[in-house]
Amino acid sequence: MISDVHARVEALVEAGKDCDALICLGDLLLYTDYVDPGNGIMGTLFGAELTAEFTRLRTAGHFDEARALANKKWDSLGATKEELINQEVAKQYEEIFSVMPIPSYLTYGNVDKPEFWKDYVKPGMTVLDGEVIKIGDLKFGFVGGGLQSVYRTPYEISDEEFQSKVDALGPVDVLCSHIPPLIPEITYDVVARRFERGSQALLDYINKYQPRYSLFGHVHQPLASRTRVGVTECINVGHFRSRKRPFVLDL
Repeated sequence: MISDVHARVEALVEAGKDCDALICLGDLLLYTDYVDPGNGIMGTLFGAELTAEFTRLRTAGHFDEARALANKKWDSLGATKEELINQEVAKQYEEIFSVMPIPSYLTYGNVDKPEFWKDYVKPGMTVLDGEVIKIGDLKFGFVGGGLQSVYRTPYEISDEEFQSKVDALGPVDVLCSHIPPLIPEITYDVVARRFERGSQALLDYINKYQPRYSLFGHVHQPLASRTRVGVTECINVGHFRSRKRPFVLDL
């Protein structure tokens, strides 16, 4: 099981070896690389120096200044922002899905563009969002996307839309989502020094149905990688881009 791939293509080849199936909890794309600003979509289009300044402003919470800096650059590039980003998105997805292990079960992250997936998903890859599938003897429920935030990432949805996807599941054995339930120790990122948005709907679901596991990603350096709610083990499966290895769930 993996999450937050962020274009770590070379490690994907090994991720599905010696397992019955790979589960991917989203964030396949790399927009901005905070470690190496020359990488990702922003690094490609803006260059490392400007991307580094952009990330510095965002990290400091100066979102209006960061957007102003980016908009000035977009205006100088000779094509629309959407056209330029979509070209890079297509390149990344083509490369990522070409090496995605099979069989795999996938849902979207907040840093994904779901409308592109249909062009790249291959036989043996199953995309689920607000849906349930049986793997072996267990029912797995999938809820993709993130909640609206100041970062305005591509697949952020309203609390109401997210709630409707959670409500569609009914009881499952394993709850799979990109974002975590709304629990402070698993939503706080100790490096970014901020709380990421967790879901009250997921927490309410866990309290009601008590699945065996709640599995998620999204928070790259969490204060706690796991906690328990009743009998449910809530586990962050890890930041795949940095770890380069999957979380193994042995059932």
